[in-house]
Amino acid sequence: MASRTTAPVTAHPAGTRAGATRGSGFRVVAAVLVLLMLSSSVPSALYVLYQQRWDLSSGLVTVVFAVYAVTVLAGLLLFGSLSDTLGRRPVLGASLVLAIVSMALFAGAQGPALLLTARVVQGLAVGLATGAMGAALLELAPPSRPALGAQVNSAGPTVGIGLGGLGAGLLVQYAPAPTALSYLLLVGAFALALVGVARMPESAPGAGGRPKVVPHRIRVPAPVRRRFAVLVLTVVAVWSVGGFYLSLGPHLALSLLDSTNYLVGGATVALLAGAATTAQLLLGRTPALRTALLGLGGLIAGLGLVLVSLGIGSAWVFLAATAVLGAGWGAAFLGAFRALSALAEPAHRGELTAAVYVFAYLAMSVPAVLAGVLTNVHGLHRTSVGFMAAVAAVCVVALLVTLRLARRTPAEGSPA
Repeated sequence: MASRTTAPVTAHPAGTRAGATRGSGFRVVAAVLVLLMLSSSVPSALYVLYQQRWDLSSGLVTVVFAVYAVTVLAGLLLFGSLSDTLGRRPVLGASLVLAIVSMALFAGAQGPALLLTARVVQGLAVGLATGAMGAALLELAPPSRPALGAQVNSAGPTVGIGLGGLGAGLLVQYAPAPTALSYLLLVGAFALALVGVARMPESAPGAGGRPKVVPHRIRVPAPVRRRFAVLVLTVVAVWSVGGFYLSLGPHLALSLLDSTNYLVGGATVALLAGAATTAQLLLGRTPALRTALLGLGGLIAGLGLVLVSLGIGSAWVFLAATAVLGAGWGAAFLGAFRALSALAEPAHRGELTAAVYVFAYLAMSVPAVLAGVLTNVHGLHRTSVGFMAAVAAVCVVALLVTLRLARRTPAEGSPA
């Protein structure tokens, strides 16, 4: 028998291993965030095809869209704090299982009933995951880059929405099984993400306790209600635009371009989201109120250009308007959300954030449904003109009152 020699031991300090595990966990959660947002925008690229194949009205299309927004809000308010006691991993795992079920339902849908069911399940999956993802990204962010968690939380949704719109548009136009392939690919992606979540470290300080489903309180502290009302007006304007574009935007783009290429619809969503992401990354260190004001200016300019494009029937002006609108959208939401988050004490920040989400998802869903119903009566072109003009008016009011707030309270203009 050969003599046993002692091989040199390679040093792997526990801190290094922990750091590597933490880093891999951060990447997994970031991927889950992008995948969930990507999957949420895939139906937007298919709505026109659904309308053609199943003879759906624009009103029903916007109802399908709004059902998602309402169920996301319900899931967030009911289960947003569940991961604080149960842990981030179990909640993210359950969310991914629901996401897989929703993708399977989408792939098998042959009419609006299953489409609505799939959207409900998808909304619950996203609502369940939102609180856990946001917290895990902050907890697992690299110590050398502590702000990275907040940056991914901010930019991840628009990155996912853009990729989903563009990817689905490509597959619908150029690949087989246009109403199923995108969803089947996402089933595989979510399954891989589920493996990653199972292997990631648990980051919740109180994980392992008894599960508690405690609905988020919706409360705005009395001393900040006036400022909240001013800032939330920007959130309403931003998500009214987002809801319209994600539900009827692809149809409008195809109409203006006089095209039957479904990639155009997906590219419109991608252009809006891509411009929003770029603006958020560029303005990440700009003071909150200044960012909101810049964003509102971009929204007003973009909405004005959309109205011009509809007036002259120019597709190229519409695409330029979408890029400007997207930049304003991203900046306005980033600035308003940061300013709103700074209004409450840390102990009550969750309650105030829940109130912001209520306004955001209602603004995303209710105006979109109203626009869909009006489209059935007045047509897409006239409804779009009226909708954009109304949102532009809201943006002007929001700009004026936010500017007044910034002048009265200069300290609010500092980074939040």
